[in-house]
Amino acid sequence: MQVQIHTDNHIEGTEAMAQWASSTIKTALARFSGQITRVEAHLSDENGGKKNKEESIQCTLEARLEGHQPLVLKHQGANLSQALEGAADKMGRLIDSTLGKTARV
Repeated sequence: MQVQIHTDNHIEGTEAMAQWASSTIKTALARFSGQITRVEAHLSDENGGKKNKEESIQCTLEARLEGHQPLVLKHQGANLSQALEGAADKMGRLIDSTLGKTARV
């Protein structure tokens, strides 16, 4: 499974952050690694870097499964960790549901 991390201008995309994000996604989606060809994570600060206590960090995840249309979802959190981990958990449930539906057809 290939993982690509993209950030906007308000989130510092360091190598360490990219490795952490990639590891978090791979761990959360490990049981589907045989079916996933690529996952792209887009991290952005919806408030443009302004200090705000609201959940302003958004993670958009796109997973490409073999034989399926790409799955895309968004999750917001107060920080990078909450946004990314929440999105990865959601994606796991979405893939599970998608693969379960096709198995029944």
